[in-house]
Amino acid sequence: MAKAPKILILNGPNLNMLGSRQPDVYGQESLSDIEQSCGRHGQSLGMDVECRQSNSEGQLVDWVQAARQSHDGLILNPGAYSHTSIAIMDALLAADLPLIEVHLSNIHRREAFRHHSYVSKVADAVLCGFGSHGYLLALDAMARRLNAQQET
Repeated sequence: MAKAPKILILNGPNLNMLGSRQPDVYGQESLSDIEQSCGRHGQSLGMDVECRQSNSEGQLVDWVQAARQSHDGLILNPGAYSHTSIAIMDALLAADLPLIEVHLSNIHRREAFRHHSYVSKVADAVLCGFGSHGYLLALDAMARRLNAQQET
């Protein structure tokens, strides 16, 4: 039996506050709810999903760097670091893993400073505005991408 692909889902600053932080923008679900849904959905796709969250840019960089050796793909909601972190972008380039960027809200319908993402410049795909369902869509897309890689 083939080894299940390992997917790392990383969440950036303030996403630990989901469910209580601006629910009109980010929804009612907690990060724990989203992580549980991702674990179940990943399992149904034959993937091993690991979720982590940090408010620290350096911690996110460390996890991205380590993922190169331990994971087959990354799904990242960098939160506000999307708009500011060249360090995370550089780590993602070095990791050289399939990458899908996720945002709960549609960042292009919000404040102008949110329209730019350093992560988008290096991501294979970007999902925004689907709420928590965006994570499940990202897992579907990652499964398709990894399956296509295996076929070539």
